Amino acid sequence: MLLGSNINNPEKNIEIALEKIENQAGAILNKSELIITKPVEFESYNNFCNIAIKLKTHFSPIKLLSEMKAIEKSMGRVSDSAALGAYRDRIIDIDIILYNNIKFISKRLIIPHYKNLYERDFAKRIINELK
Repeated sequence: MLLGSNINNPEKNIEIALEKIENQAGAILNKSELIITKPVEFESYNNFCNIAIKLKTHFSPIKLLSEMKAIEKSMGRVSDSAALGAYRDRIIDIDIILYNNIKFISKRLIIPHYKNLYERDFAKRIINELK
């Protein structure tokens, strides 16, 4: 999974999200370093704080997505990029990148997450730290 935040104390937002993930979805087995990056695919003065994690969960991919969306909402994120059709500043963003070795495609979720695995250098770097 990949987490990112670029408003309202991003490092603290990541910390809160990690705690909520452990409380609601499963055990965090490994974490990458926390990195600061410029926004990708949109303009903003706010840099992102990003981290990749490896999670052990008993949830299905769709149930895990629902839990992550609930965490985002509980932290103040009202709508995600897919619903908006564009990227913008966000208090928290939690993406499921891989789920074991499965390929999963639905309207709400595609695994593996192609952009973060193959196009975004910052994401590739921290995801590779977990391998």
